[in-house]
Amino acid sequence: MPPGALLTDLYELNMARSYLRRGMRQEATFSLFVRTLPPSRGFLVSAGLEPCLEFLESFGFTEEELDYLERELGFPRDVVDAFGALRFQGDVWAVPEGRIVHANEPILEITAPIAVAQLVEPYLLNQITFQTTIASKAARCAIAAEGRDLVDFSLRRTQGLEAAMTVARVTSIVGFSATSNVEAARRFHLDVSGTMAHSYVESFPTETDAFRTFARDFPKRTTFLVDTYDTLNGVRTAAQVIRELGLQGELGIRLDSGDLLELSRGARAILDEAGLPRVRIFASGGLDELELHRLVRAGAPIDAFGVGADAPTLDSAYKLVEYDGRPMMKLSSQKATAPGRKQVFRGPDGDTIGLREESLPGHEPLLVPVMTGGERTGPHRTLDTARALFRADLERLPEPLKAIESPQRLEPGFSDVLDALTETARADALRRAAVP
Repeated sequence: MPPGALLTDLYELNMARSYLRRGMRQEATFSLFVRTLPPSRGFLVSAGLEPCLEFLESFGFTEEELDYLERELGFPRDVVDAFGALRFQGDVWAVPEGRIVHANEPILEITAPIAVAQLVEPYLLNQITFQTTIASKAARCAIAAEGRDLVDFSLRRTQGLEAAMTVARVTSIVGFSATSNVEAARRFHLDVSGTMAHSYVESFPTETDAFRTFARDFPKRTTFLVDTYDTLNGVRTAAQVIRELGLQGELGIRLDSGDLLELSRGARAILDEAGLPRVRIFASGGLDELELHRLVRAGAPIDAFGVGADAPTLDSAYKLVEYDGRPMMKLSSQKATAPGRKQVFRGPDGDTIGLREESLPGHEPLLVPVMTGGERTGPHRTLDTARALFRADLERLPEPLKAIESPQRLEPGFSDVLDALTETARADALRRAAVP
């Protein structure tokens, strides 16, 4: 069941009520962007567009929601009736999922009658902010891993089940090879990966019994969790069981605690001495991109990593940039906005933020029309498309922006046309702010 129109903030309803009572149904354009990047980020990966489009397609108030507005919030009947008639029939321009973006660049712009454009703000901000945050964090993990496999391990520690599904989906865009989340794997057609827990090992009389039993049940995809008791002894036990049973499938050992660098070196030596160079070493346990970077750069013989959820939020914003055909901007200190419907142009020397009607030769426009008149402009974009876009953008991204430690940032400039409109809009804003 899609989310309802009451999935918004009260002040959005208050503003929409006021607009509707005064017949303010002119079109407004709002721009969604990230003001500044966290200190550890050199770029962002756009994500979250698909659920936003699904929400807008189904936007509307149910009878139960309308009754709540009247009975509990005291909204007058005429306003409630006006809310009941609202649908999203506007336009959306957006950066496709998987593309790399930078601070202050619009990720999504929406044009609709102002009441509707106001009401959908919280949902759009929630989805774009969270999913872009996770995709950007996961992309850094993929860079740090330098080609080693990454598996999403976030299900048990994300803030809610919806978040866990989202993490599995967006990490697959930026290079994770699998997820431990079986439902996410089913829903999004992802590879699923899993081993065993310490409780499994502890429930058998000996570690050898546990490994032998598990291998017999899963002879073609066996990974032994070796750190329940003594890690290196667990590796020896795993090697013994592999040779005893003649296992030939996908084989591995998993390290989940301790000094992963030293333990992986010791484990690799034991496996190689046992004639088992094909057995992979999988590591997990509170890993982030900084620890991945440290391990990889130190030469840890680890073939794959399990990564959970760990990411800051983003300083995202959703601001009015045009109303009834007039450019709009706010002048707040350190939060001033640029007016007009925008486009981001990517060229050989960086990005330029301009106006949508502009054309910059030799530059690629990033925002594309994804909804017109409340209808999608094309079919749902696939995860394969998002993956291809990410890989292409990452390949062209300057190396200093990819750095795991102290990355540089790209500061997009304004086009001359946008600069001129900004000055005009600033003067108009100051006139409207003047005391009569």
